[in-house]
Formats: sequence, C-alpha cells, structure tokens
Amino acid sequence: MNKILITGGAGFIPSCLAERLVIDPNNYVVIFDNLITGSKEKLPSNHFKNWRFIKGDVNNYNDISSVMLSHSFDYVFHYAALVGVQRTLTHPVMVLDDIQGIKNVLDLCKNTGVKRIFFSSSSEVYGEPVEFPQNEDTTPLNSKLPYAIVKNVGEAFLKSYKKEFGLDYTIFRFFNTYGPKQSTDFVMSKFIRAALKNKEITAYGDGKQTRTFCYIDDNIDTTYNALTKNMFLNDVVNVGNDKETTIIDLAKMIIKLTKSKSKIVHLPPLKEGDMTRRKPDIAKMKELLGRPLLPIEAGIKKVIDSGNF
Repeated sequence: MNKILITGGAGFIPSCLAERLVIDPNNYVVIFDNLITGSKEKLPSNHFKNWRFIKGDVNNYNDISSVMLSHSFDYVFHYAALVGVQRTLTHPVMVLDDIQGIKNVLDLCKNTGVKRIFFSSSSEVYGEPVEFPQNEDTTPLNSKLPYAIVKNVGEAFLKSYKKEFGLDYTIFRFFNTYGPKQSTDFVMSKFIRAALKNKEITAYGDGKQTRTFCYIDDNIDTTYNALTKNMFLNDVVNVGNDKETTIIDLAKMIIKLTKSKSKIVHLPPLKEGDMTRRKPDIAKMKELLGRPLLPIEAGIKKVIDSGNF
C-alpha cells in the first residue's frame, strides 16, 4: 500500500487530488491542513475508508513531525500555502512563514524514507514574463512579490535537498486552475458567482491582461500521472492551459454563458501583483496528460452546472 501525505489537503486543488487518490484502494491518504483557507467540506466522501484528516500547521514542526514520524509516508504532496492575491498582499509576513513549512517537510521527508516529494509552485515565480511561451528551463524567474519569492525559494530547497540528500522531487508550476470547488475569491469563481446573481463584474484596469485557465480535471490528471507513471522525476512541469484569455473577454464569456444581466465595471489597476500576461509552455504537461485539454467554455459550463453557488 502507498502511504501518501497531502499538506494543505483541504484546499481546492489538493482536495481534488485526494479524491482521485482514494479511488485506488492501494493508496492510504493522510490529509493535513490548518483550515485557514481550506474547508472540511472539500474532503473526500466518507464512503472511502482509506483516508484520514488531521488538523495541523506545517509551519509548526511539532504538528507536522508527529504526523510524518508516525506514518512513514512513501510520497508527499506539499501543497500547503497561504494563497490568493489580495490575501498574500495583505499578509506578506504570513506568506514568508511558509518557508519554514517547506523546510520542515523536506527535513522530515529525507529522514523518514519518503521516495518522492511533489511541490506546488506557481506561475508567479516567473514574475513579469520576458519570454512567451513561459518555459520551465529558459524563462528567467524574476518574481518580486513575497508569495512568488517563497515559491521560488521552495524550488531551490527541493533542488538542493536532491543534490545533498538524494531526495527525489517533482515541481509543479500551477497556472490559473478553476473548477466547481474553487474558493470564491479567485477570478473565475468570482465572475461566475456575480454573473449568476446579475451583480456587477469588476475588472482591474482595462481588463486586457491575459490569463490561461486550466480546468481542475486537467490539473489532477497531469499530477496523478506524474506519480503513477513515475515521469518527470527531479524536474519542473508547468501545469496550466496554453490558450490565452483576457480578463475582459472572460467576463463577457461568462455573461453570455449564464445569460446574465451583469455589467462590467472597471476598477483602478492593482498597484502590484497583477501581471500583464501569462502563457505557459505546456509540452511536458501534454506528455503527462495524453489527451486534449478541456476548452474554457466547456469548463465554465461544468462549473455552472455543478450548482456550487
């Protein structure tokens, strides 16, 4: 049996990963989360008996060490982090605290025989991009915000622990991922919720900044395959979509699909944290996924049809 730890496992993406992992009875999954931004409502169904939830904080060594020392995990997905643009801009010191959590998890991984650690990095490490598409190996990492710096530091830690202690890793750089369980403070879910209630949809600046939107199933299939097929060991993988969409076009698309009466209102541009463009090179992801990505309109319809509003 594979014993797997998911830190931050009550969050959007990691909870969906947990749901996928527990389908296999050969996996035993421990979900660890402090519930600051996560929710127990996102945890797998009690129909499955091969998982448990433990409340705790990875930044507290006593919390995480008691779990890892008692279970001897085979694999660890370290997804715990303070997330959300506004939240991370408002609480930069709390963001920096996550460096301690990364170090705690890595120290325990190398000392307890973990075979491989998977780390959720972010497209934010690229900062304001200088190359398109943004490639894992050739695009400079010029991030300046605390959240992005922490992810960059995390990547450096993983590479260093491999070099010095032989701990295998895979780094996932997540671009915008959306789906039915996403929190309402992210652009996709926020726009859909507003449209369904015929409320104003707000865009920062002119709304011409681009993002790429990856449906949650594409994200989870990619990361799950990296584990089960043992691919991209000690490597970095962009996980996202390569179809650019402007924020204003996203708002218009959602209004059309929901038949909403919402009006688009422009707010002053954010002073920091709102990069002008995102477009990842997802050649590695496509190799892992082995199928076409879900088009954005189809993904939005899935979110609307889920009724999670």
